Amino acid sequence: MPNPSSDNLPLLSRRTAIKHGLAGIVAASVAPMFLPSRLFGASAPSNRLTVGIVGNGLIANAHVGALLGRDDCQIVALCDVSRSKMEKMSQRVSKAYASTNGFGDYKGIALHDIHEDLVARPDIDVVFVTTPDHWHAAISIAAMQAGKDVYCEKPMTLTVREGRVMVDVARRTGRVLQTGTQQRSESAFRRAATIVRNGWIGDIKLIRTKLGKFPAAPDLKEEPIPEGFDYDRWLGPTPWRPYNAQRVLGNYGGGWRCFLEYGSRKNGDWGAHHFDIIQWALGMDDSGPVEFIPAGFEGSPYQTHRYANGVTVERVDGNQPAMIEFTGTKGTVGVGRDNYLVCDPVALATRPLRSAEVHLIESNEHHTNFFDCVRTRQRPIADVEIGHRSATVGHLCGIARQLRRPVRWDPAREEIIDDPVASRLLDRPRRAPYALI
Repeated sequence: MPNPSSDNLPLLSRRTAIKHGLAGIVAASVAPMFLPSRLFGASAPSNRLTVGIVGNGLIANAHVGALLGRDDCQIVALCDVSRSKMEKMSQRVSKAYASTNGFGDYKGIALHDIHEDLVARPDIDVVFVTTPDHWHAAISIAAMQAGKDVYCEKPMTLTVREGRVMVDVARRTGRVLQTGTQQRSESAFRRAATIVRNGWIGDIKLIRTKLGKFPAAPDLKEEPIPEGFDYDRWLGPTPWRPYNAQRVLGNYGGGWRCFLEYGSRKNGDWGAHHFDIIQWALGMDDSGPVEFIPAGFEGSPYQTHRYANGVTVERVDGNQPAMIEFTGTKGTVGVGRDNYLVCDPVALATRPLRSAEVHLIESNEHHTNFFDCVRTRQRPIADVEIGHRSATVGHLCGIARQLRRPVRWDPAREEIIDDPVASRLLDRPRRAPYALI
């Protein structure tokens, strides 16, 4: 048998690299192996990432559609408090895998009523957390502690404290966490952020963004809890409330997002996306604003927050075409989805980027960036710290709105300044037995 060489190494499974690091790689490389080329590459069985999904509602359907179109991953387990939703999702996934016949080892989808059982599975590499906001932190933390990498929907957290705990756990365990703020993986938003970061429109004076509105949280009458639905677990750490179908509904027009118990309304919905792009464009991924002013305070028509350098962000829920508009001393940039990008001067949209200028991380597909980072152990474009800082902006806007007065913030120490009442709102009591960690 020929001697091993650097040109003739054995096939290393992605679990060897991801879970055992360099020691596992060296041990696996002692004996040479000769394997057919079909076993190599991202879609090879040994490299295919196995996926568990917690939460099988509205947003999970979009993720599943994308994952079923990939040959470098395989959904193997689902979890939901609603048995009917989970079974429906299982049927969709099973039908897709059976029809494509792309997975020779496919044996069906495992179903779990509680996320603790799913994250404990040794055959799962990554966990997608696609539940309502109030469950994001606890499930993500449990997954990371179990050695899984995590894709967590936005906003990453329900409270500021949850975010810092998630960052600490991710760093301590060495896990990869991608926040579902996928606008960072869209070219128009990256171009707008690049223009701002490089000073092409001069000093930024004003940023305006539109988030839309939800209806007021309705006063709901109690209804019978449907069979096969674990309502107590759906509520989780939040206060107990009588069951009503509208409370637990996943709906882009409202549903559970109308209630502050489970999220931050529009500040946690579209705000998680747009505040994130603003943070990126301003180079504030590890920091944030210093002041938050609610709409109506001293006659102000807009919810506002400000950075230490004086840059002001206004939430203007009007009919302006851009989702985010940056105004500088030398021009403007408006950006939105579906590749909407309007620049003044217009030449900025196609201006070449010099090598000495700021080059932002380029990701053209959010899931791909996540899976690539799981394999390479690099930090993704919407890393856990970024997700925490962007979510914090929305949380503090919500605290100022709740108190109906400004809140001052120290982003370095992550403390509200000289306001004990507001400081208590940086976290929320958790209903037993749903501890965070």
